[in-house]
Amino acid sequence: MPASLRCLTVLFLFMLLAAVAAAQAGPAPLRVGVAGLTHTHVHGLLGREKRGDIEIVGIAEPNHELALRFTKEHGLSMALVYPTLEEMIAKTKPQAVTAFGSIYEHLAVVKACAPRGIHVMVEKPLAVSLDHARQMQALAQQYHIHLLTNYETTWYGSNRRAYQLVDQDKAIGDIRKMVAHDGHQGPKEIGVNKEFLDWLTDPVQNGGGALTDFGCYGADIMTWLMHGERPLSVTAITLHIKPEVYPKVDDDATILLTYPKAQGIIQGSWNWPYARKDLEIYGQTGAVFALDRSHLRVRLKESEPAEDVTAPAPPAPYDDPFAYLAAVIKGQAPEDVLSALSTNMVVVEILDAARQSAKEGKTIYLKK
Repeated sequence: MPASLRCLTVLFLFMLLAAVAAAQAGPAPLRVGVAGLTHTHVHGLLGREKRGDIEIVGIAEPNHELALRFTKEHGLSMALVYPTLEEMIAKTKPQAVTAFGSIYEHLAVVKACAPRGIHVMVEKPLAVSLDHARQMQALAQQYHIHLLTNYETTWYGSNRRAYQLVDQDKAIGDIRKMVAHDGHQGPKEIGVNKEFLDWLTDPVQNGGGALTDFGCYGADIMTWLMHGERPLSVTAITLHIKPEVYPKVDDDATILLTYPKAQGIIQGSWNWPYARKDLEIYGQTGAVFALDRSHLRVRLKESEPAEDVTAPAPPAPYDDPFAYLAAVIKGQAPEDVLSALSTNMVVVEILDAARQSAKEGKTIYLKK
């Protein structure tokens, strides 16, 4: 065999073996950058078990001590950390960025990422104000990126089972009333770290207190249940029960949403005696309560007793926000309504109206 032919044969075999190895290894993980570490939900990403679907390629955090503390806790290298988002993006070229700074900083993250075609997932809520949300929406649409919002409750099997019973099975008739309870004893009371507490209790960086922090959960789920419909009106009452602890922001909020044939009541508080994220849905003939992540209480008729139901965890990738992020960007799963931009534009509109209502002491009617 001529030498040239032998070289071609060897090259062909090498390429074939490389192709087989790549196929066996599966698809490459999504390259993910982290924008900020001051939101302690970031531990869910940094400490996540390796599923082969994402790779953290860089972290943007100017607070060196905070970065050192968190990377050490999770066994990560400080070589991943950059002082600015711009440098992290330039050096690591992520396909997606997850925002774990203050809510006010979400806009800056989208401004940095969207023109580069980098997809973004932010922690709830989407934005600190409707003005910020509209700027973010415009950038996402202009540059054709996914802009997703992550809520813990999106991944609850109980909520998905409740939705199936109410919306798909029509088990309780049309929705008449929804009640969401979300919150805990208070961020300081449960011991969040100083970096998180500093902005969480800042009316500029967080857009409010308990109203923003926990009002968004109910607004998201109710918008989902109402198929994206905007409420007719928003009425809110906030309380300042612990001004000595939270001098700048509300620590308790009740928000009333009206729809043509239904009401939504959102109770977000830093004054619950224990942590809770639960939901009540009342229909024409029955009710469904999502009690926690996996348990429901269902009463379909007045003549029937309530039944306790255990809901299975959602199937992958809807069991984990970062598996979901990778699947959406790779075209392996559609955007989920709970995290979608359209839904979360309504959520921010509700929160904006709630702040205005509480401040002015009147019902706010949304423009058609």
